[in-house]
Amino acid sequence: MRPTAKRTARSRRSAGARRSAGARRSAGARRSARTRRSARVAVVALLALVAGLLSGCGSSGGGGPDTVRVSYKQSMDNNVKIMDEHLARVKAQFEKAHAGKKVELVPIKAPDADYYTKVQQLMRSPKTAPDLVYEDTFLINADITAGLLRPLDDYLADWPDWARYEDSAKEAARGQDGKVYGVPDGTDTRGLWFNKEVFAKAGLPADWRPKDWDELLAAARTIKRRVPDVIPLNVFTGKGAGEAATMQGFQMLLYGTGADPLYDPKREKWVTGSKGFRDALEFVRTVYTEGLGPKASDALDPNVATRVPGEWLPEGRLAIALDGSWLGNNWVRGGGTPWPKWHEVLGQAPMPTQHGQSPGRVSMSGGWTWAIPAKAGNPDLAWEFVKVLSTRENSVDFHVANAGIAVRKDVAADPKYRRSMPGVEFFTGLVEFTHYRPALPVYPQVSTAIQEAMEHVTAGGTPPARAAAIYDERVRSISGGAVTGP
Repeated sequence: MRPTAKRTARSRRSAGARRSAGARRSAGARRSARTRRSARVAVVALLALVAGLLSGCGSSGGGGPDTVRVSYKQSMDNNVKIMDEHLARVKAQFEKAHAGKKVELVPIKAPDADYYTKVQQLMRSPKTAPDLVYEDTFLINADITAGLLRPLDDYLADWPDWARYEDSAKEAARGQDGKVYGVPDGTDTRGLWFNKEVFAKAGLPADWRPKDWDELLAAARTIKRRVPDVIPLNVFTGKGAGEAATMQGFQMLLYGTGADPLYDPKREKWVTGSKGFRDALEFVRTVYTEGLGPKASDALDPNVATRVPGEWLPEGRLAIALDGSWLGNNWVRGGGTPWPKWHEVLGQAPMPTQHGQSPGRVSMSGGWTWAIPAKAGNPDLAWEFVKVLSTRENSVDFHVANAGIAVRKDVAADPKYRRSMPGVEFFTGLVEFTHYRPALPVYPQVSTAIQEAMEHVTAGGTPPARAAAIYDERVRSISGGAVTGP
């Protein structure tokens, strides 16, 4: 090829390269512009959502001194309206009895962890603080320490109904300073739900009562072998399930070992190096490494706590669920997943202790309270609403609809309550065997550390001893070294 031809060819290639580079730069610029526009749109949408939520809850705007604003957790299931309907009834009663006063209901639809965060954000400012909030008992001391809640002792001293509440429920709402910061609306217990139709296919008895962990795992292995298209056992695990993993899952195991608890109240220290902690993680590891539970991707999905009562149990896809007393409210008429025959298909059994040692069964209890934020604009009006909300009649109606466990003695004795839901007497009977979470300011952080340890053994292949050691280090850091044990 002649030199001129070569230069011409090189020129053509150079020009082509310049055009290609220019095209790539142009395309990249267009993509960057689209990315920036998408990011701006997302930020604007997020800010609008937060602004709307805050303005909707602000005590300084809207109805002023004659309006009580009530923030509560709305069900993630669009079909579950139990709390919405309950509060709407109480709102009507309150407004009828208090002429000129109004109630503004401010639902927050979010998973538990997101709900806690949003409520705490709202309570930090007088401009956004509701007058009344639905407060999980395990957060009370954390919110007290943060200066977010108002003590209720002066109100309670003049309220005769307070004497009708169980002492254990009162303690769950009490701060470390000895003052009460919430009025409980119920409690709960936990045990094993099992599908009797699946059990029949597997050759297992309809009156199943496992005596120890080995018998529970043996039943799950039998189901896996004989009914392979069904998930044998669900134990909540990992950060996706949040507090359900810590409480329904891990602590139901830990307190069944008979070993050290999470926290030593006498020494006022968190327990580390616990054999019971490692044994509980070993149980979780066994469930997921042997394929006795859901796939890890499903188990760690944040929606798993909704899928258990909304899909897996009513569709016959799950044989055994370690879960709470409230599940029945999903299946009653008006629930999220109406299931007329659920009480015929499902049985209940106590969660056994590790080796069947005394007392032979274990449960965990929690519950929610109605609390008044420290920066509420209308605390006295909020208290008047609490009194209407907490009457015997309204409490009975709520527990009947919500499958809750009563904390008022007169409600627990009410015939309507006692015949309200199949299994209510079974779960009420577990109260004497129950345990409560350490209601301490750092507990939410400890709970997250437990979820991480569970996740390590569920999906990461981490040995339980190593996951427990990581937890121990995290708790030392979280508590500022306030630990006891190796």
